[in-house]
Amino acid sequence: MGRMTHVLTALAWPYANGPRHIGHVAGFGVPADVFARYMRMRGHDVLMVSGTDEHGTPILVQADSEGLTAAEAAAKYNRIIVEDLDALGLSYDLFTRTTTGNHYQTVQELFTTLYGNGYILQKKTLGAISPSTGRTLPDRYIEGTCPHCGFDSARGDQCDNCGRQLDPTDLIDPKSRINGETPKFVEEDHFFLDLPAFADALNAWLDTRTGWRTNVLRFTKNLLDEMHPRPISRDLDWGVPIPLEGWVDRPDKRLYVWFDAVIGYLSATIEWARRSGDPEAWKRWWQDPEAVSYYFMGKDNIVFHSEIWPAMLLGANGEGAGGGEPGALGKLNLPTEVVSSEFLTMEGKQFSSSRRVVIYVRDFLERYSPDALRYYICAAGPENQDSDFTWAEFLRRNNDELVAGWGNLVNRSIAMAAKNFGAVPEPGELEDVDRELLAATRTAFDTVGDLIGANKVRAGIGEAMKAVAAANKYLADTAPWKMKEDPKRQGTVLYTVLQAVSDLKTIMSPFLPHSSQRVHELLGGEGVFAPMPYIEEVADLDEGGATDGPYPILTGDYSDVPKWESVPLVPGTVLEKPTPVFTKLEPSIVDEEIERLNA
Repeated sequence: MGRMTHVLTALAWPYANGPRHIGHVAGFGVPADVFARYMRMRGHDVLMVSGTDEHGTPILVQADSEGLTAAEAAAKYNRIIVEDLDALGLSYDLFTRTTTGNHYQTVQELFTTLYGNGYILQKKTLGAISPSTGRTLPDRYIEGTCPHCGFDSARGDQCDNCGRQLDPTDLIDPKSRINGETPKFVEEDHFFLDLPAFADALNAWLDTRTGWRTNVLRFTKNLLDEMHPRPISRDLDWGVPIPLEGWVDRPDKRLYVWFDAVIGYLSATIEWARRSGDPEAWKRWWQDPEAVSYYFMGKDNIVFHSEIWPAMLLGANGEGAGGGEPGALGKLNLPTEVVSSEFLTMEGKQFSSSRRVVIYVRDFLERYSPDALRYYICAAGPENQDSDFTWAEFLRRNNDELVAGWGNLVNRSIAMAAKNFGAVPEPGELEDVDRELLAATRTAFDTVGDLIGANKVRAGIGEAMKAVAAANKYLADTAPWKMKEDPKRQGTVLYTVLQAVSDLKTIMSPFLPHSSQRVHELLGGEGVFAPMPYIEEVADLDEGGATDGPYPILTGDYSDVPKWESVPLVPGTVLEKPTPVFTKLEPSIVDEEIERLNA
């Protein structure tokens, strides 16, 4: 991507039935933010969008347990999630929600186009009902044994073991995950997305995808062999109404939550454009054939982003087996890449709010800095294999790598220059050892940048830390504290290491934006270096949604970001004595946190 490109950074929609834990943000939040921040610094026009996913039975179940309405429960957790993502510094252009009038209109528009093009079928089906409440049980809330591979915890929509798409009626010995009862199956009229009509088009499209993670491509290709129509409506009173005569006013039928949630990427872009004062601006990311789009999520979401959402887009474009015409939204771009992470476990166990194996983002950030969490996710997260979060490893990485590596370099170099010169010193003639260090940090711009651009965050931050190590070694080798008698050479060495620190704060800023801002200020810089999102209270733009009064969105102004390049330091810039950028943690936190987990 040499020239300026429109880059859609689309993040999975966190579900608003509770606070999110660190495993969630390891899968979608931090990797996407690193990518978006880097792409902006490379001069691309980035739009980072998502929001809370607020429909479906799990919201109703959570609302019941708290004595709230569905709208109240969704609003409560929408606000908590917005605040947490803000605290983590995730640079959304718009983080919204799926209960807005704008979202309802966009979903209904896409449904109408798919229906008109013949890709939505109406047929009778067996729906699962809870015998004790009479309420529809969503597929994901039914568990049983997979008829294909025998896995005993297959869900009613897919088996996480063999990856096959399922219906609840396929499961052997199905049980409700809510209360363990056996669901009752009753005949209902429903709408289905005709997935088999897209098998050839999807196959052809997947053959054009390069650079995808092999697990995503292999998994998706395997799914194409046995596609069948997938239900897109449910017997519910909470969700987007079905925009057809005889259906739209029915209180008991709604579009299925998964169908509306994936359309959120498009509706959020449209909402952002409308809020920006240029309502047509969304088309630059969705209709320009040169635009690119990257979708970030955990592996349990692959099927929706690599198969179902592309199928919906193909159908809306009239490009399935039955042909058709693009609707009112025009011809829409398919994903450029689906970037899926594996799972993060915790102290060897799967995250589970119900079993209390969990650490919520909010609780984590009350005790530790956002960049300490971001660093751990970047350096040790589940990028292409499951990884385990342990408090011992968090402590080690924080103290040995962040504090003793990067933090120590910043502190030592600025403290020495402040003490001996009170400013960035004027350099004399550079020696080979000086030139080598500056070449190393300049090269790191290319190395680290290429890795982030390819969504190899772990390798990217590894290369950045190698450059940090080179600068620390330079200080040890040159020992400027022994140069009291040779202030000219001392000034040159300190100038060189400060230039390296300045380069590194730029290279680190996609990964660790809070501390890069701090390093910028310690080096005498002014203004915003690493822009942060902010929360804005807004009213819904349209009637007809399910938002209940004003609500928070996450947005930001990222128009003035530094370029991804080395900027020469100005000698004479005043330097104050620095305070540490990172906090060294006590070993006792490991036992304290494990005790907290077990409590």
